[in-house]
Amino acid sequence: MANKSRNIELTQVTQWEDGKATRVEDYLAAEEPLEMRAGRYSLGVTLRTPGDDEELVAGFLFTEGIISRREDLVALRMPGDTDAERNLVRVTLDPNVRLRASSAARRFSAGSACGVCGKASITELRRRGLRRPTAASLFDPEMLCQLPPKLRETQAVFVRTGGLHAAALFAPTGELLVLREDIGRHNAVDKAIGWALLGGCVPLSGHVLLVSGRGGFEIVQKTIAAGIPLLASVSAPSSLAVQLARELGLTLVGFLRGRRFVIYSGEERIAVPASAAAGAS
Repeated sequence: MANKSRNIELTQVTQWEDGKATRVEDYLAAEEPLEMRAGRYSLGVTLRTPGDDEELVAGFLFTEGIISRREDLVALRMPGDTDAERNLVRVTLDPNVRLRASSAARRFSAGSACGVCGKASITELRRRGLRRPTAASLFDPEMLCQLPPKLRETQAVFVRTGGLHAAALFAPTGELLVLREDIGRHNAVDKAIGWALLGGCVPLSGHVLLVSGRGGFEIVQKTIAAGIPLLASVSAPSSLAVQLARELGLTLVGFLRGRRFVIYSGEERIAVPASAAAGAS
């Protein structure tokens, strides 16, 4: 696994407080490029916080549709610790995975803020044939309200830097299964889903994904790809995220803070009084 000590950098800064300037040390969330290669193909380059790189690559390949199951991914290898190699992951895919020039060799260049920009097309996702999450799940509102404190308590790097997003997977009972942090919210999601994929736990029927930032389009499509029925965020979703969630049957919750949240789609999976649900529609 990647050296997790690389996810934080120490620097000197000038701090101004109450009319006095002092020189102090400060922690920064690290940001470095990561290239994914399969043979002679470059599968993508993303800016990420080092750490859990194998999970990030596995999650990225799965949620972007390059692979469709755990068995498609034969091996992941980080060649070494030199500057030229420590930000490279070599991928070995099953021979049955065909790398098309238009997809697998598409040479993504993703920033840490927005994911794979320019891919925000619901029409394109329809062509991928993403399946609707199972409709059988039912979630307790009280359980959902307990999730954000669990996320905050586990954000070790955020506590030191204040500069990372988090994505956490929870069991149907509200038990925290895994939390991953990254300077990019989409990377944090890929790391969490990659953890589940490598562990043979995908699709994640009955589970909840909670993200620390907003629920954007990229996050919604990755959640649906993993078979997760409920995505919650502590902030607001975007209009395109709501549209996609409603079309593909995802339960989308925003502003999950304290004892309040807003259901934007899929309210049938949350055990709210029938009269309240009818009034909201």
